Amino acid sequence: MNQIIVALDVDSRAEALRLVGQLRQRVGLFKVGSQLFTAEGPELVREIVRQGEKVFLDLKFHDIPNTVGKAVAAAARLGVSMLTLHTAGGLKMLSAAVAAVNRLPAAVERPLLLGVTVLTSLADEDLAQVGVDAGAALQVSRLAGLAEEAGLGGIVASPEELGPLRRQLGSALKIVTPGIRPAGSDLNDQSRIATPAAALRAGADYLVIGRPITASSDPPASLEKILSKL
Repeated sequence: MNQIIVALDVDSRAEALRLVGQLRQRVGLFKVGSQLFTAEGPELVREIVRQGEKVFLDLKFHDIPNTVGKAVAAAARLGVSMLTLHTAGGLKMLSAAVAAVNRLPAAVERPLLLGVTVLTSLADEDLAQVGVDAGAALQVSRLAGLAEEAGLGGIVASPEELGPLRRQLGSALKIVTPGIRPAGSDLNDQSRIATPAAALRAGADYLVIGRPITASSDPPASLEKILSKL
């Protein structure tokens, strides 16, 4: 099922590769985020790619345009298929990322650039604490528009915003949706969530699923259970 991205939110190379071994060729991509990348570095990304799997590098770049452009180029050279940027970095930063991808040699795969809108752990009151009084829905819409203007290939948004985003964007951008919880799962630190089937019906292109699979005593069986209900 190519729409499933498994989040490798674990502490070590051994744990990550165990999960890759159990789930390889059964999912679309494996997500390497800040936790695992900080622990194991870029070589683990290369190792997963060498196994023939696709990597979604979720480091949410947010810096001055020149730095972000160079970081995007470095990530592309690792062979990643997707990577994230914080859209709050602004149009110049996002445009620098797009320009960096466009300058890549033909031999280097051009990763799909995804603009992170509002983290799924944030509710309206959390945004108000950092000076965003419009609420999550409006802020997501604003930032999605910025991602489209900059030429990004997609965005990251919670299940709650999928319907309005599809009406706003049409099919122009891919939407990657975290905050996916099968029925009966713990919410953990997520605020804006949906089941996998509901998120796909609402317009998600990819679903990021972590703990319901990776924290299971039988990750392949948990994955198959999720797939059976799509």
